[in-house]
Amino acid sequence: MAKRRPSGDGMVRKREDGRWEGRIVVGHKSSGDSIFRYISAPTQKELSAKLRQLTEAYKGVDLTEESNMALSVWLDKWLDEYMAAALRPTTLNGYRRSLELHVKPYLGNKTLSKITAVDLRSLYRTLQETGRVHPRDGQSPGLSARTVHGIHTTLHHALKTAMEQNLIPNNPAAEVDPPKFDGAPMKILTEAQLDAFMKVIEKDAFWHNFFYTAVTTGLRRGEICALRWEDFDAKQETLHVRRTLHKEKGKPLTTGDTKTYAGTRKIVLPPSTAQLLRERKKTAPTEWIFPNPFDPEQPIAPGTAYNRLKALLKETGLPDIRFHDLRHTFATHALSSGVDAKTLAGILGHTKASFTLDTYTHTTGDMQKRAAEIVGGFLTDYLGEEMNPWQSRESTAAAPSV
Repeated sequence: MAKRRPSGDGMVRKREDGRWEGRIVVGHKSSGDSIFRYISAPTQKELSAKLRQLTEAYKGVDLTEESNMALSVWLDKWLDEYMAAALRPTTLNGYRRSLELHVKPYLGNKTLSKITAVDLRSLYRTLQETGRVHPRDGQSPGLSARTVHGIHTTLHHALKTAMEQNLIPNNPAAEVDPPKFDGAPMKILTEAQLDAFMKVIEKDAFWHNFFYTAVTTGLRRGEICALRWEDFDAKQETLHVRRTLHKEKGKPLTTGDTKTYAGTRKIVLPPSTAQLLRERKKTAPTEWIFPNPFDPEQPIAPGTAYNRLKALLKETGLPDIRFHDLRHTFATHALSSGVDAKTLAGILGHTKASFTLDTYTHTTGDMQKRAAEIVGGFLTDYLGEEMNPWQSRESTAAAPSV
């Protein structure tokens, strides 16, 4: 039996046409046979330079034979085996449709391990220019920067998983800057604005309970509308988020899974919120915690909650925020009050704490600033004023030149 060749092992030869060819071992098949990556160059010197780059790129990598699958095959495998358990069906189908329409026709047949950053940049450029499958009259033939950015995010995740599974040596999407777009800015109610909002909702018992629960739990609009009394544990003071409420144009209200399976969660309620729900339950007419006041057998519609929020904001003279900004307000104040990111991710139903931190970088930045001030004060007390690195740097920068 032939000796197993280690990854990185290479060979160089001159071909009959005068060009130089090299190869290195980049992985092994299940049988133990080597998987090679080939390159060529017009001169031995150029080949040697390419080989060094290739060896460095595959350093510490031992690919499997599945690295030779087409990108389209890997994307299907990624969705079915890695994402199906993490996403609700509608979200999963959205990913699948996007990849089918906008990625597979351009790069689907290319070998997974040969996808490069250049390929992805070319794809994004093409999609922005002519990526719309069925443009309507007068509509741009290209996709919006927001849509292409979303496609990049999906590909980045899929290729990162491929790298973690030793199918590719690195994630080419990590080397690409996706198109930038001006998204709807996150708006946060300040403490004073939040106090004003809490005062105005006290005028209506129904909406007070609804919005108080929203502000103190960070639930999504569809999640709070879909709450049933079976989800509330009065003794343990917890709320089990199991479903969300959807309303599509021209269709009746329907309940479905949460945005992600991490979204199905049990959260501990603030004592005031738990007491509010206990009192509310005493006179509950139906299974819904927040039923439609005109048809209690039905839950309150997400659109109705949205319209009521807008009316309250206008009445109070507060900023015109989205319903989702109540969730952002909750998360921001929670982080700034010392709730750690992992705990907050569990409350919000985020899959990873890193996503929570990325979303609320404005808050974590403020927290870091306060931490620097605390440490700076400690250094001043312990080492003396002249040893404080922050103040020293600031005073030096502010001092006039002589």
